[in-house]
Amino acid sequence: MGIANDLERLAELHRSGAISDAEFASAKTRALGETPPAAGNAVLHWLHGLRRSRTDAWLGGVCGGLAPATGLPSWLWRLTFALLLVCGGTGLIVYLLLWILLPKDDGVVDFGPGSFRST
Repeated sequence: MGIANDLERLAELHRSGAISDAEFASAKTRALGETPPAAGNAVLHWLHGLRRSRTDAWLGGVCGGLAPATGLPSWLWRLTFALLLVCGGTGLIVYLLLWILLPKDDGVVDFGPGSFRST
């Protein structure tokens, strides 16, 4: 019962605020003998989770797909691309590349822990 006691002590420290969420997750991973994911793998996993939206789309769904992945509203992405379009046309190039390279949303959004199913 050594691991169970260690996990209970960690949980108590976390509840009391003595350790942060990240410290708790790291200590729990070490106690269970698991290897934490590398930071580079997390970025690649996030990039592979990018999709074009089927429901929040004006043109190709790029801005609607970037919104849940980044936490920024889709209107802000649209404004950003419009401003980049006016400033030398880079917004159009980036938008077209994302439109071509990002697959359509299949209904499952997986950005790692806490991911959700889009509707």
